[in-house]
Amino acid sequence: MNSPAEAAEPLIDKAPDRSSDKTVDKPRYQQLADELRARILSGELAGTTSFPTESVLCAEYGVSRFTVREALRRLQNEGLIARRRGSGTVVQPAAARGGALHQPLSNVGEILQYARDTRIAYDHLGMQSLPKAIAVQIAMPVSDKWFRFRGVRRQVTDGQPIALTEAYVIADLADAVAEILPPADAADQTINPGSDTLFQIISNAAGLSMSRVTQDIQAVPASAEVAAALDIPRRSACLRILRCYHDQDGRMFEMSVSHHPGDSFAYSMHIDVEG
Repeated sequence: MNSPAEAAEPLIDKAPDRSSDKTVDKPRYQQLADELRARILSGELAGTTSFPTESVLCAEYGVSRFTVREALRRLQNEGLIARRRGSGTVVQPAAARGGALHQPLSNVGEILQYARDTRIAYDHLGMQSLPKAIAVQIAMPVSDKWFRFRGVRRQVTDGQPIALTEAYVIADLADAVAEILPPADAADQTINPGSDTLFQIISNAAGLSMSRVTQDIQAVPASAEVAAALDIPRRSACLRILRCYHDQDGRMFEMSVSHHPGDSFAYSMHIDVEG
């Protein structure tokens, strides 16, 4: 049974939604799990011999022991930490997680955190049609022209490639695209969004509000282009994530296709059970 102090702590706090200026109701233990997960995946806590104790986490984040334990339980279920009686909590090495980089990408906030923990530079490849298979999958005309961007996302810690991303922006946003492109006479023509995502800088430049993101996940063999970019054997297993970004009017203004090395990237998703 929880102590009165623990029971009195509200399970719902107002947490900032970094994808907009609004706030969202989110359980405090989930907020804490998100923050600790980000610290683990960024390498701040990974590889350490000791993990902050429950008492330290309670004091650092101003929460109850119940909240800390629930947050740690979620991270343990995701395979990010191990908890052992007598030896405390330790961060699981990548090898213990199948040698894969685990990324929770189940909501926009986690996608933004993923971008903050990695880096990518985009090349602008001009106006092109969508690949036929992709256009058919998302029910878009094959003949339409889109602004095409291409870049390799890398880990900040060691520079290893973790995704080849192809992004397409609708032709209607030509002014916004022109705003984010380097000057024509610049020596470096790549776009470096830093810790932002391409959909962030495009939507900000165009004054759009994002209302919905859809994503499809599929296992595919690496093409020659994907294999070369990710430094993996051709036709080796990849995880392909196709995302479509919709504005406040329901219009799809951007879509992206990311290929991740199958043996070093794991898609992590946590599902809350209601009732």
